Amino acid sequence: MMNKDQKKNYIEEMTSKFENSKAIMVTHYQGLTMSQLDDLRAKMREHGIVFKITKNRITKLALEKTKCKDLTNLFTGPTAVAFGEDAIMSARILSKFAKDNENLKLIGGIMDNEVLDQAGVQNVASLPTLDEARSNIVGILNAPASKLISILLAHSEKMSSLTAENSEK
Repeated sequence: MMNKDQKKNYIEEMTSKFENSKAIMVTHYQGLTMSQLDDLRAKMREHGIVFKITKNRITKLALEKTKCKDLTNLFTGPTAVAFGEDAIMSARILSKFAKDNENLKLIGGIMDNEVLDQAGVQNVASLPTLDEARSNIVGILNAPASKLISILLAHSEKMSSLTAENSEK
């Protein structure tokens, strides 16, 4: 049981996390073991994401003062929240973990002030990350240049073989 000071500190901490995170994913974790939760936390920590089990009543008090107050209705039952900067990576890790462990349920979130439902979180999980998108664009931009070079090299090889044949005659 938390005393008054602990509750006040918890509310301040959660308010700060809700205000300062660009990506917030809300989950239900009922039925997961502590080792499964530790495994999930470790995977998320690798990408700078904080996965925190919440106290719903007090968390709702913290939500009232933030941009995330639309998430209040998601805080029922055993709830945990992922706070991070990269919504795609958060959603990917959680959805992959949820596929392997049916006890983890993605129920919603916020990405850059846009509220997401369960389907929205799944859609975000299927998007390419920023690095993947950049590499795709570079690949697209490089393709025409490499094709042009191969065409030019092929023509120069044919021309050199033709001149060699003509000189022999």
